[in-house]
Amino acid sequence: MAKVYFYYSAMNAGKSTVLLQSSYNYHERGMRTLLFVPAVDTRGGGGKIASRIGLHADAMPLPPEENVFAHVQSAHAAQPVACVLVDEAQFLTRAQVEQLTDVSDRLNIPVLCYGLRTDFQAQLFPGSAALLGLADNLIELKTICHCGRKAIMNLRVGPDGRAVREGAQVEIGGNERYVAMCRRHYKDALAL
Repeated sequence: MAKVYFYYSAMNAGKSTVLLQSSYNYHERGMRTLLFVPAVDTRGGGGKIASRIGLHADAMPLPPEENVFAHVQSAHAAQPVACVLVDEAQFLTRAQVEQLTDVSDRLNIPVLCYGLRTDFQAQLFPGSAALLGLADNLIELKTICHCGRKAIMNLRVGPDGRAVREGAQVEIGGNERYVAMCRRHYKDALAL
């Protein structure tokens, strides 16, 4: 029986790298994978999964209204799909997460989702909340704070390098906008 896996972490834990390695492992054995990324993630021109260490692959961009199950079902009917992989899964809608559970349950295809658990205000993203509730397996990928402790928070910083406390939940960015921190240093940064 196939399962839905949610690999979550703070920024810079290597989620995209692990996703691309998983896809490579399937391809190396002659199996087909489908890669998806929410359309809101336009880094690299959109429709791309790119890791900070230089690995990259094309992916289907998912607008919020896209029915992932229908897409996978159609692709699977044309040529068998061994695994579905989704990067930046925090940006999925609840409906899309439910559709991914149907991919697993009805098509018997494993689904591997990778994303952030919380935003810069320590609030769950909609996709992450749905995955935390519906995924069969929850796997934390770890990264570290500058102090060496496990980082679980994502601090958003402004152009001046200072902590940002307010703003839209979704603001696409990388190392120039976000810093992974332990809870203590995240709180300290917000207090400045």
